[in-house]
Parts: sequence; structure tokens; C-alpha cells
Amino acid sequence: MAIIGKDIDEAIRLLSDGEVIGIPTETVYGLAGNALNTDAAAKIFEVKNRPSFDPLIIHTNSIERFPSYVSEIDERVYALAEKFMPGPLTLLLPRKNIIPDLVTSGLDNVAIRIPKHPLTLELLCQLDYPLAAPSANPFGYISPTSATHVNNQLGDKIKYILDGGDCQVGIESTIIGFVENEAIVYRKGGLSIEEIEGVVGKVKVIEHSSSNPQAPGMLKSHYAPKKPLVLLEKNQAIDQSKGNIAYLGFQHYHADIPLENQLLLSPNGDFREAAKHLFAYMRQLDAMAVDYIYTQLLPEKDLGRAINDRIRRATVKE
Repeated sequence: MAIIGKDIDEAIRLLSDGEVIGIPTETVYGLAGNALNTDAAAKIFEVKNRPSFDPLIIHTNSIERFPSYVSEIDERVYALAEKFMPGPLTLLLPRKNIIPDLVTSGLDNVAIRIPKHPLTLELLCQLDYPLAAPSANPFGYISPTSATHVNNQLGDKIKYILDGGDCQVGIESTIIGFVENEAIVYRKGGLSIEEIEGVVGKVKVIEHSSSNPQAPGMLKSHYAPKKPLVLLEKNQAIDQSKGNIAYLGFQHYHADIPLENQLLLSPNGDFREAAKHLFAYMRQLDAMAVDYIYTQLLPEKDLGRAINDRIRRATVKE
């Protein structure tokens, strides 16, 4: 298994040797490698078993470094950066040729962000290259929100995980780009649509793609536990004949399921608390001796939109 620690010098040594490591961010843990090194990028795809048509996000520590990697910066980028960076926001911008085709899956834009985690920011400050870092999990499975999650699923494939504790946001960043005068959200995430619109005005929201993603994290099926996750419609009865059942709720328990098989994302109805717990609770239920996990959608507002996006992509059809 991988070594888990807080040694930034060791992280730098491995990254500079072309290795990939686990790193903490405020959203989820990332599987990081030198974004300017094609071999390191290829190793990320190999370790995750990620399809090469699904582009990666690059991470840096300052908006001042953006011009090294992107060719154009819309004035709205600076307004968003001033308000939300570092934070759970990724910007999709025209790339410079220094960014390898593999990182962007051959697309003209690169996804770039500044993570809000002190340990990873300190690491990025000491590097003279950005880090490509998708979520540190096998492709399609639940994203990791602790170093232990990373080690349990990728520890036999990487050497080191930088331990920054549990992630504070718990779901991936929101991705936004610009086409002429239109601001477009390509992935709903840890920054709400309402917060973004408060800075740039009305945005267009692109739903996920099944085969031709324009940005990272747009594939239709993703974030899924190994046990079938079934989405319940409002007032839908549960088929008890299916076997042992667990339930992932928002505020309220389900009357037909034993309490020991249930977890609530936020009994107080707090969307941020729910987002922080989402992936960790999916993992807990997935580890139980159950046959199915049932869940329901949250109110379609604030971070409920992003949580619902992850739930819909993780569920199976009955």
C-alpha cells in the first residue's frame, strides 16, 4: 500500500521523477502528476483506468500563473477568481501549446483551478509546473474524500498520498467556460449556480455528455458504488423482496427500512453538510452487507443541484 504522510519534499521528489501521488483538495482527493509531462499524464489515465477522451483538470496556486498555460483570459475570469479562488471553481479556457494534448483529450480548452487546501497550495507554490489531478479513484467509482479512501482503492498502484484530512466540500468543483458573451456551466459542483450568477449574471447549464465530453466530469455514468444505487420517486414504495436494503436520505429517515441501514446527509437540511457527506456516506453504505441502496433527490436549488447530478449519474434503472 501507499505511504500516507504530510511530507511535501517527498511529494515533490516523486512528482519530479514522473510519479503520480494522491493529494488533498477542499473538494475531493486528486491523483496528481506533472501536467506538462505526457508520461505522467498517461500514468494518471493508467492508474485510474480512465478513458483518454475524458480530459483532466490542471491545478496551480495563483491566477498570476494562468497566462503560462492559457492563451486568453476573459475579464469575467478575474471577477470570478477574485470572489471564489482558491475554491471549488474550475475555469475552461483556451490552452497554450505547453499543455499536452493528452491532458485536454485533444480539445482546444484546458480546465484549470486553484484548490483551497493549505497543504496542496504549499506544494503547488514550490513547483514550477501545474498538476493534472482528477479524482483519486478507479474510473466511475465514488470519489475519495480522505487519504484512507485513496489508499483503499489505489494504494497498490501509487507510492505516496499527501494527507490533508477529510475534504471540506466533498464534491467536485463547478466548471465554467465562456463562449462569446455567454457564460456556460459544464459541470455542477461545489460552487452553486446562484453564487456564480451573482458575479457574471445568468449562465447556461450544460447537462452531462455520454460520449463526447467538452470538459472533465461530464460523462453520464459516474460516481457509482458497487452495490446498485436506486433512485426513488416521491412516495414510491420499496420492493422489500429485493433483499437487504440500505437508504441514503437527505433530512428524513425512510419508514420501511431499518434505522441501522440508513444514513442522513444533513438532518438539518444544510446543503453544504450534505455535499461534504455524500461520497463518504455512499462508501459506508456500499461496505454494508446490503443488496441495494435506495436514495432520493434533494430540492433542486443551491448545492442540491450538484448533489442531485452526482446521484443521478450513480444510480441504476430498476
